[in-house]
Amino acid sequence: MRKLLLWVIVLGLLAGVAVGAYFIETPAGPTVETFVVIPPGAGARGTAALLEQRGIIWNQYAFLAWRLLKRGTLKAGEYRFDHPAPLPEVYARLLRGDVYTISVTIPEGYNIFDVAQAMELAHLKPAAEFLAGERKNVDLVAAMDPKASSLEGYLFPDTYRFPRSASVRDMQAVMVRRFRQKALALGMTGNFHDRVTLASLVEKETGAAQERGLVASVFTNRLRRGIPLATDPSVIYGLLLRGRYRGTLYESELREDAAYNTYIHAGLPPGPICNPGVASLAAAMRPPASEYFYFVSDNAGHSRFAATLEEHNRNVADYRRRVQEASGR
Repeated sequence: MRKLLLWVIVLGLLAGVAVGAYFIETPAGPTVETFVVIPPGAGARGTAALLEQRGIIWNQYAFLAWRLLKRGTLKAGEYRFDHPAPLPEVYARLLRGDVYTISVTIPEGYNIFDVAQAMELAHLKPAAEFLAGERKNVDLVAAMDPKASSLEGYLFPDTYRFPRSASVRDMQAVMVRRFRQKALALGMTGNFHDRVTLASLVEKETGAAQERGLVASVFTNRLRRGIPLATDPSVIYGLLLRGRYRGTLYESELREDAAYNTYIHAGLPPGPICNPGVASLAAAMRPPASEYFYFVSDNAGHSRFAATLEEHNRNVADYRRRVQEASGR
């Protein structure tokens, strides 16, 4: 009788091991995209029960048994499952916090309006909500730029991956932190406000990497002489802030007495007009010495620089001739 009971126990244990092995090794889960949110504080039991309920694992107790073996801290967040997987694979994902994120790329030269729109197109946050945060969360840059009225200039252009649960402030804090890292690596200290403002003008005025330094030198030379910078992108930005930009810059708008009108007001505009990249930041920090006070597009992706107004006027006339010839083709 005792032998029979022993055999029953052994067979029961073997059966339990077999069932447990089945639950652990046999892939479970959806064949279509499924999202599961593990809330903070769910704990191992709550997490196991939720995963079983959503069909991600076969059995919650097998999950808990595996946890006793592997230990570790399971991470809260949103997870994406799109194929059947064995329990160890699911457990490993939760252990390393492989949460679902959305990629968004912010190109160099995007302003706060562009960044907000990019966030909406990526299905992360509505543009209006992100834009409101760009103006509200200025404390994120207060240590660098006490005069900042928004996060303009400090949302570093890069590719980011954010979970859908991230708040606007969380995302903006990551982008500002990236700016700080890049700026400090360049050796930027002191007056961040003016340097970033100048870098934003450089970013908007040229897409040619080799010309950024010369553009910065033109602006620096004009600032030293008290000559208005006369830069269209600054005027356009001022119109954007007032919701008045119509897609084209008109002559009458160049004569308006507005804060960002660098045709009328000498010196830098009130603040950055976009978010510059590393090359423009470096150019603004250390512009090369030059005798140039003017530049104009050559209508071929580059600029022509001039030291005198007479030379500049010839370059402008040549630019207009090229534009007319191109439009006449």
